[in-house]
Amino acid sequence: MLTSEDLRFFYIISTQPSLTAAARKLNVTPPSVTLRLQAIESKVNVKLVQRQARGIALTEEGYLLQNKARFIIEEMDQIQILMESKKNQINGTLKVLAPLGFGNDYIAPLVAEFQQLHRNLCVELELSDKPSWAESHKWDIIIYIGELRDSTLKLSTLAPNKRFLCASPEYLKEYGSVISPRDLKNHICIALRENSEDVTLWRFSHNDSELQESIRITPTFTSNEGGVVKNWALAGHGIIMRSEWDVQAELDSGKLVRLLPNYSLPCADIVALLGTDIRARSARTSHFLTLLKDRFSEQPWLNNKA
Repeated sequence: MLTSEDLRFFYIISTQPSLTAAARKLNVTPPSVTLRLQAIESKVNVKLVQRQARGIALTEEGYLLQNKARFIIEEMDQIQILMESKKNQINGTLKVLAPLGFGNDYIAPLVAEFQQLHRNLCVELELSDKPSWAESHKWDIIIYIGELRDSTLKLSTLAPNKRFLCASPEYLKEYGSVISPRDLKNHICIALRENSEDVTLWRFSHNDSELQESIRITPTFTSNEGGVVKNWALAGHGIIMRSEWDVQAELDSGKLVRLLPNYSLPCADIVALLGTDIRARSARTSHFLTLLKDRFSEQPWLNNKA
């Protein structure tokens, strides 16, 4: 079967007075031109070019292929121009997948702002804490927070994000403080189910030593919605492990208290996952990624007082 490269190659040959001239045009050796021409003729099983004393002449089939090749090449070049033009236009449909809570608080407003700047753009935003990696190709950008297991996507970090252990002052007044991770076994714990993580295994690293501890909690409350989990903690129902972006305002206001400040929990950086590298991305994807990086570089939740 002929390829587009075969057609381009033959068309150049067909417009030159000789195979030697074609070789100069293609910047290859005359023997390589002859071999490639023979391969093309073998594919179509017909003679395309006749050698003559003063050069070459096309056969009837050669003229037919020349005309068809010119038309196909022009069409392919137009398609390439069209694709390049589309690549630089911010239009079409921007498809974004984001976590439920973070997506509602931070991604949804940015998506709306982006669309207002580019009125020819449509937006499809889906919020989910259990993304389907089998369908990752459906999305231009996936916003992800947590332990990343899929390595086939291109990753772009948007902002650092710590995790904190928190409880309300009322809870601590009733149940007492937490001095070490092991004390959690004697406290009421609340777990958030997200990203198929093992949410009942809380891992701690001591800030001043290499000591690491893993505590398997038995949660009294569990939910798949971060807002519910935080509200339970604010109401004094137990201890939560939550992202900095979600609880920093409550920590600043004193509505929640950070526990075990001498220990660190595994970070959960906020990242954008993309199925294409920078050269193949659409303009809508590239420009929206730039907006995300710009807005999250200052970690707006650090200045968002409750």
